[in-house]
Amino acid sequence: MAVYVKSLPILMVFVLIALARPAGAQLTSKLSVTSSAFAPGALIPVGYTCKSLNVESPPLSWKGVPSDAKTLVLIVKDPDAPHGTFVHWVVYNLPASLGGLDAKAPATETLGNGGRQGVNGLGQIGYKGPCPPPGSAPHHYHFELTALDTALTLKPGATAAQVEEAAQGHVKATGDLVGTFAR
Repeated sequence: MAVYVKSLPILMVFVLIALARPAGAQLTSKLSVTSSAFAPGALIPVGYTCKSLNVESPPLSWKGVPSDAKTLVLIVKDPDAPHGTFVHWVVYNLPASLGGLDAKAPATETLGNGGRQGVNGLGQIGYKGPCPPPGSAPHHYHFELTALDTALTLKPGATAAQVEEAAQGHVKATGDLVGTFAR
């Protein structure tokens, strides 16, 4: 009898935890995001930053996209920016079958693979390389990849906030690659 009474509170805790999860909440898988240009947590090479005369997007690769995913979203953010998080790149409706992006993605509304580009923090289409204030501590640049179970009905030029809002309830997996840079 004593064993039964002691295990009852533990069982109740598990039931409460299960019930605390919102009805629409989804369990997501983990994507592996990498770059041949820099290791996780390492310095982003100058060619992919504002210190380069010809800034280009870095090459990216990923693994672990669920078989039921339809599209991918890539958003690059700098949460260390002086005036709040700065968005460096927004790409959505990338085919889920894609295993990565080559360097030098063009600053066009639609990519050759069908993906659409949104606006960065300057209101421009395409990749904006890291460019922290001179003398500041290294900033952390998050290359956030999300697998969705749908294509987004957004036109090219959407903001990161619009993409994230449209993706709610459709996330199948997420992954993050972080690189650093300072000037």
